[in-house]
Amino acid sequence: MKAILLTLLFISVEGLFAATMTIKINNLPQNHPWEEPVYIAGDFNSWNPGSEAHKLTLNEDNTYSITLSGTGKINFKFTRGSWAKVEKGANCTELANRTSTFGSIQEYTAQVVLWADLCGGNHSAQPNVSILSDTFYIPQLDRNRRIWVYLPPEYDASQQKYPVIYMHDGQNLFDAFYSFAGEWEIDETLNKLFNENGQKCIIVGIDNGGTHRINEYSPWINPTYGGGEGDNYARFLVESLKPHIDSLFRTLPEREYTGIMGSSMGALISFYTGIKYQEIFSKIGIFSPSFWFSPQCYTFAAQTPKTENMKLYFLAGGQENGVTGHCIRMMDTLAKAGFTEEEMLLKTVPNGQHSEWFWRQEFRPAFEWLFSQSTGLENDKKGTGFVSPLFPNPTSGLVYIRSDRGFSGEDTEKNALLKSLTGHFIHTLPFHKNDEILTFDLSAYPDGLYILSLQFSCRQESRLVVKNSIFNSLR
Repeated sequence: MKAILLTLLFISVEGLFAATMTIKINNLPQNHPWEEPVYIAGDFNSWNPGSEAHKLTLNEDNTYSITLSGTGKINFKFTRGSWAKVEKGANCTELANRTSTFGSIQEYTAQVVLWADLCGGNHSAQPNVSILSDTFYIPQLDRNRRIWVYLPPEYDASQQKYPVIYMHDGQNLFDAFYSFAGEWEIDETLNKLFNENGQKCIIVGIDNGGTHRINEYSPWINPTYGGGEGDNYARFLVESLKPHIDSLFRTLPEREYTGIMGSSMGALISFYTGIKYQEIFSKIGIFSPSFWFSPQCYTFAAQTPKTENMKLYFLAGGQENGVTGHCIRMMDTLAKAGFTEEEMLLKTVPNGQHSEWFWRQEFRPAFEWLFSQSTGLENDKKGTGFVSPLFPNPTSGLVYIRSDRGFSGEDTEKNALLKSLTGHFIHTLPFHKNDEILTFDLSAYPDGLYILSLQFSCRQESRLVVKNSIFNSLR
């Protein structure tokens, strides 16, 4: 019944009537290579930068165009067949995703200012980032890949061992010169954390395989977009890359100190790898996951029982179509497989988009929650202090949230804010404090989806809450 209620809550009337829209590039940079094709990549084709079905037509007037059919809002960018050749802004700066809505206009016109590989961007990686190999061999896939390594600033001067996070789409993690959609600034963020709190971790970044990206990041095949090589890619991480990293660097190799993280399709393969190899990984960062790519991911979660204690951090943006609902469904599936509420956290950000800028700003809180124990964080009032998921959720009225370390008197001077799913303020909620638990009462509010924003003096938390007046009677 819970699944039925959630499904009903997320049903949309969009999709009843498709519309067509012509997308046209009428201006290109002076050094544009006319002999190469131009493609459109977006959320409608799983961001495939070289999909033949989405290659633009070169017209006689030296414009490019393509006509798409669909419903609702779309996000997209132009490429020349790979993310290394994505469009850029002036001075080779990152561009936000282009957006348009089917039915609102018949033609979308655009100008490409620069191409990433032809604009001479600047390197931005910090000195403690290095390229381990440009041609690291993947025996499970018979391919080579560039591997990046971030080491804590003190690494060379110490004999310490460190936790490790394995991250995907390595082109976007450290160096703007190589990024195809903007840099996460992992190195700058961790260097800042080290200087502030002494937090430290090794990051291993694995470049995506370009045209192989979708295939490698899903163990399941989508009949439209591909996939199916994800299990071999996961085996590469576990059987080849991790043993090599542990042999070269002073790592803490135990599962308690090993995490995996990614966004979009990278989140899908992070989830799969972490759940399948619970004896290897204990922490999974799941940013804007592409669970829509294959319903088999839910079957996999249901049929893979919990064997170890885990920490799973889900992130969803309010501007990402359906991602929040997919995360809730997956968390519900995992709960039935044995994972507890304390092991899972869903953070929703009303203005969050399926974009690198969003994942960049959310890396720090995710890292702090996932690695709070294994990086030696002290339980004082200066840290981020993430709290548990809301429970029960959905709820008919009362909802609770637990702190990992209690709530200080200073924290509870602030009231929580109840907001709509789009982030609009509704009401200030009083709450009752009892030891490490806060209690909120939503009985007076209509059924629906809300954001509960906890704005404490030391931190800020946001949680999605589902209010349904008949839910508790059906449990």
